[in-house]
Amino acid sequence: MNVIIFGPPGAGKGTQAQHIVGKFNLYQVSTGNLLREEVKNQTEIGKDIENTISNGDFATDEIVNELIKKIVFDPLRKNKLIFDGYPRSLSQAENLDLLLKDSNQKIDFIFFLNVNKDTIIKRIKKRKLLEMRADDNTTTILKRYDTYMETTKPVLDFYSGKANFYEINGAEKISEISRKIEQILSV
Repeated sequence: MNVIIFGPPGAGKGTQAQHIVGKFNLYQVSTGNLLREEVKNQTEIGKDIENTISNGDFATDEIVNELIKKIVFDPLRKNKLIFDGYPRSLSQAENLDLLLKDSNQKIDFIFFLNVNKDTIIKRIKKRKLLEMRADDNTTTILKRYDTYMETTKPVLDFYSGKANFYEINGAEKISEISRKIEQILSV
């Protein structure tokens, strides 16, 4: 089973993806984690990414798509993927469809965690205290949220008409969101 979980920064994608990974033995594909790993390792791509995300922008589709391609074609992860925060743009969604088609896979479930801006700001401020993430300052949060809403609206439109698309109220308690997702995945 392959799953997409998306929503604005701070919506709880990572938290829900980790729960699903544990429950259904999937591999979490977090573009944020992939990008942070490149930055941590100070690769050439990592240096470009660091400049981009410190300004509140997202890494380019080309960089993200290349990192995703390696994972999709890994035979040990075939049909065991949960995409956490990917795709974020229409070109990434189209790229993912092509990669999956070329590797004889498909997306089985798509979850959109819908959360308003005020809730996001509160969550990210709390996360910053707990995780000490450099990209969790208020200015960056607001820019990432606005950029997300602008670039991801076409992705929402791309997926929302599909029968395997589920919109979940991401402002609910973590356990309630997990229960709803688990119920859908278990059908």
